[in-house]
Amino acid sequence: FWGGTYFPPEPRHGLPAFRDMLEQIATIYHDQAEDVRHNASAIGARLGRLAARRPGPVPSADTVAGAAARIAGVFDMERGGVRGAPKFPNAPLLALFDALASPGGPAIGRENGTEAARAALDRTLRRMAAGGIHDHLGGGFARYSVDADWLVPHFEKMLIDNAQLLPLYARAWARAGSAPHAAVFAEAAQGIMAWLAREMETGDGAFASSLDADSEGEEGLYYLWTADEIAAVLGADDAALFGRVYDIRPGGNFEGRAIPNRLAHPDPLSGEDEARLEAMAARLHERRWSRSHPGRDDKVLADWNGLMIAGLAEAGMIFDRPDQVARAARAFDAVLASHDRNGRLGHAARDGRLVWPGLLDDHAAMILAALALDQAEGGTARLARAESWAEVVMRHHMAEGGGWHMTADDAEVLPVRSRPGTDAAQPSGNGLMAQALARLALATGNPAYAEAARATIAAFGAEVDGNPFGVASLMVAALLLETADQVVVVGPAGDEATRALLRAAAASGRPLLDLRRIEPGAPLPAGHPAYGKGMADGRPTAYHCRGPRCGLPLHDPAALAAALAPEPVRS
Repeated sequence: FWGGTYFPPEPRHGLPAFRDMLEQIATIYHDQAEDVRHNASAIGARLGRLAARRPGPVPSADTVAGAAARIAGVFDMERGGVRGAPKFPNAPLLALFDALASPGGPAIGRENGTEAARAALDRTLRRMAAGGIHDHLGGGFARYSVDADWLVPHFEKMLIDNAQLLPLYARAWARAGSAPHAAVFAEAAQGIMAWLAREMETGDGAFASSLDADSEGEEGLYYLWTADEIAAVLGADDAALFGRVYDIRPGGNFEGRAIPNRLAHPDPLSGEDEARLEAMAARLHERRWSRSHPGRDDKVLADWNGLMIAGLAEAGMIFDRPDQVARAARAFDAVLASHDRNGRLGHAARDGRLVWPGLLDDHAAMILAALALDQAEGGTARLARAESWAEVVMRHHMAEGGGWHMTADDAEVLPVRSRPGTDAAQPSGNGLMAQALARLALATGNPAYAEAARATIAAFGAEVDGNPFGVASLMVAALLLETADQVVVVGPAGDEATRALLRAAAASGRPLLDLRRIEPGAPLPAGHPAYGKGMADGRPTAYHCRGPRCGLPLHDPAALAAALAPEPVRS
């Protein structure tokens, strides 16, 4: 038997049609029943061996940098992404590069591989943003590109992919400063946020899972254009400029039609032309909106929503968009209302039905969502909720030999109770949980969370040498434990000086940062490095801490920004 996650109605891109696959399975099941039973036993034994993991030490930051250099070695430094086709974003790998390429990570330099990671990240994000995998009219990214140039997407749009790309583009914009391509990163991030609000919100504020690739029975039809259609909307002069920049030409660039892309013109144009193009794109999107839309899978998945909520809250802080933080908070509350039973989460909800109990990924992702909102909102009850979900995982998902089982101990019994530690299109459950525990340790100062995070990473530690491509999320957790920065802002919530300090910290673009605000006089946990500190001189005050030490009190946002600025590249 052979399986997969998507089969088209007709054979396409090397995939069999769904009907053909079902007919073949039925034939094998009826004509080769004994072989099927034998294979079932063999597969069960093989799954048991695959579930076994190789423990090892928690990797140091330098070890992680070396592993990332190996990963960067398979990246296409001209077109971005892993060499070859099809091309997937591989967001967990990009998140590892992001952690290494950001201020606060290991010192950047050629000798330890971090320079290669930074270059691979920058190239990939820029080429993806220019390619057809990016919806230049409506925002958001498709699941993958069938070619090596990011031109031709599989047109399905998934919440989980955009949930991971949103904070990557937001941080890239924050770090790019005044570079011309900063606008490229901003457009990509803000396009995801706009798409999310326009097309993915459910009635209660949570987020749907995906948009189909097909409309009217044809893949990509909703997104494709002819040169004549563009001219009919824009007029000849504007269509000429738009066509030159976005690769719209007679005959198209895909099966007789055109996929808008900027692979030949990736950077913003000078003068008024870029503003003209933006207005043209809005007009084309308005016309496209009148077409028959792709179908929407509107089930609400706790893990995918959790990662999107976390990314949206962070992006809202970076871009100083309180409306986006509020949207993230509304989604969090909606997931809580639909998925929570007696303090435990379900996995999927739709039309009042809930798949319960939830998985490891659901609780870990929602812990990260709660912590991101705790940072963005400041002084909420969400930290307590995150701790309660961590307790659920410790009670129901603990695995012998370290790490966590995907399913709860009271869930339906499976042939093999897996312990997911290998990333795929999204981080593994154990990678997410290790990051959640590491961030809980930073937020609370409780060393038990840090020890649990280390034990989780160590359960898969040998994979850093053996298969670093599959454990990027666990390596990010290791970096959080060793190199994370903490910023505490003490000041009233509505005070502009407080907000200015928070904006300065968020604008650093650091993924390895724990940022929180407390009210004057409110205590931090006893284990927090800034425990006992408060407003200095009666003014909102920031403290920048790493490890057990904190710097001098800061009142000036520029001084805080300087403290969080990237270190110079080592030669």
